[in-house]
Amino acid sequence: MSQQMTLDSLIPAKQRIVTVAQMQALERAADASGHSYAAMMELAGRAVAEAILERYGRVSCLVLAGPGNNGGDGLVCARHLHEAGATVRVYLWKRATDPERDYEGHFARLQALGVPAAHADTDPSFETLRAWLDCSIVVDALLGTGANRPIQGQLADLLDEVQRARALRQPPFRVVAVDCVSGMNCDTGALDPHSLPADLTVTFACAKVGHYLFPAAQAGGELLVADIGIDPALVQSVRTFVLDEATIRAWLPARPANSHKGAFGKVMLVVGSEAYPGAAYLASAAAGRAGAGLVTVASIRAVCSLTAAKLPEPTYTLLPEAMGPNGAVIAADAAHTVHEAVKGYRALVVGCGLSNTPATRQFMANLLDSSLPAAVFDADGLNCLASHDGWWGRLPPRTVLTPHPAEMARLCGLSVEQVLADRWALARQKATEWGCTVLLKGPYTVIAEPPGWLAVLPVATSALATAGSGDVLAGVIGGLLAQGLEAFTASCVGAWLHGMAGLACAASIGEAGVVASDLLPHLPRIQKRLRHDNESLASSNDLV
Repeated sequence: MSQQMTLDSLIPAKQRIVTVAQMQALERAADASGHSYAAMMELAGRAVAEAILERYGRVSCLVLAGPGNNGGDGLVCARHLHEAGATVRVYLWKRATDPERDYEGHFARLQALGVPAAHADTDPSFETLRAWLDCSIVVDALLGTGANRPIQGQLADLLDEVQRARALRQPPFRVVAVDCVSGMNCDTGALDPHSLPADLTVTFACAKVGHYLFPAAQAGGELLVADIGIDPALVQSVRTFVLDEATIRAWLPARPANSHKGAFGKVMLVVGSEAYPGAAYLASAAAGRAGAGLVTVASIRAVCSLTAAKLPEPTYTLLPEAMGPNGAVIAADAAHTVHEAVKGYRALVVGCGLSNTPATRQFMANLLDSSLPAAVFDADGLNCLASHDGWWGRLPPRTVLTPHPAEMARLCGLSVEQVLADRWALARQKATEWGCTVLLKGPYTVIAEPPGWLAVLPVATSALATAGSGDVLAGVIGGLLAQGLEAFTASCVGAWLHGMAGLACAASIGEAGVVASDLLPHLPRIQKRLRHDNESLASSNDLV
């Protein structure tokens, strides 16, 4: 079975991520197939109400409703909250008259039920709004996913009033956003300064691109994707998705009880230099913690000696060395030694702590060959690649590139600003152009592969913003490639394990002060949790 067929069947509709245009097309297709806009609105509003009731109970709620579909969803939510026994008030900003969505019909039903309502136009000083903000939950149903203009005028004043009330209230009321935070651009992640940050966002059918782009990503709180009855078959063409625990669990390498170390593969790491010796330790330890059967460090004598003193498990291959500006580095003619030594290995990791010098750049030129095993190129391995024209035509099969934005800029011949302008599109474009998997690091790392799939890692923590963190990631991916995973799945699983290790460190010791070696003991612990999901990530302290 092809990887594309596997992903089509493995990734459910609610895990896919869509643009605003894609979501609008899905809704049109659903409506054309007989699932009306009105039916979708009913399911959307009910889903928001159920999320509130499940998390917060029958509390007092103020629904802020705008004039569009988002406001209609809010009115439906208000009705379901009222019928469930919650105390509900509705505050309107403008009103809609679209009969297909039946906005007025939903409002009339609320009036018939006796739900109090007020309108911003008849409350110019916001006295009613301020009084009604004495509540437990504010539902933001003002602007939906299609809104992309600056917030101004009456709406800006209204949202500022809500913000002031929230700041004064102790404890502050919680905010639940319907589909998205009002003022969020759901394609770019831009966030209007008048936006009201949410504690919970209930979005519909699929997450939107902007939910995973900063600054909007940090304004939405918990993200819940609710089913509104759109046929999952309509979503099959969407090739962008968010990673989750179930997907990673399905991709973990098998660990049969009757195995031997050869069953879990061999990985060689061509890493380190006199200036950056620690990278060899971090990457090779990570490869072992990821489950590789045998780890080999191939480097200069100083690096091998230092790493062996700290890490007895790997084997070591000495490589010829040359002098660089900051000490000894791997020599250009070491490529022949690597080619001979790597025979019989399933995976190769190149670049962590390599140093970017004339010798290492020539080493990279000599090394590139399609006969190499599955390979991860990281750090100065990428910088050395970037110095050679047409380097992508000489990559081995099943290659993974793991650049941060500055390294991606060098590989592409772009500025960092150009890379950051649309990381997702660039990663997808270059994966196809270069014929390899591209893992572009950052808050919400993205992983792209040549047929067009793009996975988003839903992790953003400053605990991972530390020297050597990338070396750990490269080693983990190399260890997973050694166990037989394909490049894309190894990258996704590796990014997940690395990200969860960062979150575990942040939870146990805080985000400040985490160092890369702190991640290592968490890697097998997280795999254990995935294989036995009733165990708590933070409960085990068996590895030190």
